[in-house]
Amino acid sequence: MKTDKIIYAVIGPTASGKSAYAVGLAEKIGGEVISGDSMQIYRGMDIGTAKPTLSEMRGIKHHLIDVADITEPYSAMRFVESASSAIEDIFSRGKVPIIAGGTGMYIEMLISGVRPPANESDPELREELYRYARENGADALHKRLAEADPEAAAAIHPNNVKRVVRALEICYLSGMTKTESDAASRENAPEYEVCTVMLAPKDRSELYARIESRVDSMFELGLAREVESLCKRGLRTTPTASQAIGYKEFYPFFDGECDLSAVREAVKINTRHYAKRQLTWFARMHKDETILI
Repeated sequence: MKTDKIIYAVIGPTASGKSAYAVGLAEKIGGEVISGDSMQIYRGMDIGTAKPTLSEMRGIKHHLIDVADITEPYSAMRFVESASSAIEDIFSRGKVPIIAGGTGMYIEMLISGVRPPANESDPELREELYRYARENGADALHKRLAEADPEAAAAIHPNNVKRVVRALEICYLSGMTKTESDAASRENAPEYEVCTVMLAPKDRSELYARIESRVDSMFELGLAREVESLCKRGLRTTPTASQAIGYKEFYPFFDGECDLSAVREAVKINTRHYAKRQLTWFARMHKDETILI
């Protein structure tokens, strides 16, 4: 494909410095940053998502941050539509779009037109959904499906927990309902060239140390208060935001089932697991420059 339109995608695992790198790049090449994080879109989810502050943005315009309420479901297709509009807006003003974030599926769908395979699965998520059904009942799990994918919920009986779990797993992993997935598969790839810059750890131990430090900083900045405030606004019952790492681990604490030290450790463990999945995803889609952190 021959085009004068070039965008940059700054990718890598959590705590690898993507936001800071993207801002530095934008300053050098006259760019603007588009967040590729599925949770930074939510207003109020600041500390736990490592959302860049105004000082960290250093005057660079950022897109797709604080654009939705936590009660809104947010899908990969909605991200692609919003990010595509932002890209065209940035190009129209003579600037360079820079995608920066860690939600691999969102970024890959945006820059390549690739759609997630139907059999994509996550054993940890699946077990979490089965546990939710055991603890809260099949009807409660089916209600979550009705919020995430009403069409699928209408076609699946609440007592068929296996099918409900599978439908939810597809929704949460792809960010799409079946209708959206069918529409997405018909889309053409975007008409611009993409240069990917991957920030990769020299070794896993260094990345894990960065994650530990980041989580500790989040707690010191008041993550517990942030989550408590969001829970008062209904975070736990939201279709998408409720699943965010750094937030869902607090639910047992607010139910009196554990202390804050257990929450902190759970956030660290889940973040490390997420970073492993990110590394696998980005290693598969990456083709340009790699910068060791």
